[in-house]
Amino acid sequence: MMRIFAESRSRLSLWPGLVLSCSLLLAGFLAAPDAQADESAWPDIRDSVFGDREIADAAGVVALETPYRAHDAAVVPIKITALIPQDAERSITKITLIVDENPAPVVGTFRFFPQNGIASLSTRVRVNAYTNIRAIAETSDGKLFMAANYVKAAGGCSAPAGKDHKLAMSRLGQMRFRQIGEWRAGEPSEAQVMVSHPNYSGMQTDQLTQLWIPADYVRTIELSLNGKPVLAFDGDISMSENPSLRFFLKPEEGATLTARVTDTEERSFTESWTIKLEPGS
Repeated sequence: MMRIFAESRSRLSLWPGLVLSCSLLLAGFLAAPDAQADESAWPDIRDSVFGDREIADAAGVVALETPYRAHDAAVVPIKITALIPQDAERSITKITLIVDENPAPVVGTFRFFPQNGIASLSTRVRVNAYTNIRAIAETSDGKLFMAANYVKAAGGCSAPAGKDHKLAMSRLGQMRFRQIGEWRAGEPSEAQVMVSHPNYSGMQTDQLTQLWIPADYVRTIELSLNGKPVLAFDGDISMSENPSLRFFLKPEEGATLTARVTDTEERSFTESWTIKLEPGS
């Protein structure tokens, strides 16, 4: 009996060490995704999109804001802030938005024009797995600059649409426009254009029939002010449903902002709004 008791005490004396070792192992495992983002997909994406062009750090050119942990992987907010003005000497002509681990990594390309005044942009994207999100800006002198953030989100590309198919299709192509803040003639002012479109990724199923829904998403958005281009988007499945763009333009009283949208089913939608130089809603 005494020998059994002694052996039991000996085994129990090992537990603190075992618990500590397991705790350290678990902590290391949980911390691993935060320690370093997976960069394995980026070299191939870079070669495919930019070839052998040099890409510098974006400090002083653009800043990228993303949530560290997204609340909804199907609607992840992205904000890109331009740190240089749109002037004759130097301007941002293009920003390419990339989500490394998405099935279609290139969310899209946004083209900017002098009519912007500021080449800043906010939108929403799908994120399919823990990943780096990158904004690569191209300036008028042909140079590339990259900002990147690591984002924790998963399943965004296959997440069910927010509305049932019949309701989504009944609202297809409807648009809304919003003036944000004070608007003054010739000064960069913030606006938002929203497009009603389910932006099906081809990876989702109908919640009633459980059948796969074919890809059907917005391919291009073109915004112009009195016929002059303001912003152009060319994208793929990684843009969230009901695409939303917040951007800047230099307004004029009574000018007309026009949005032209096309999708992968060759549908076209057009909407126009008259600019009013008064506090936005």
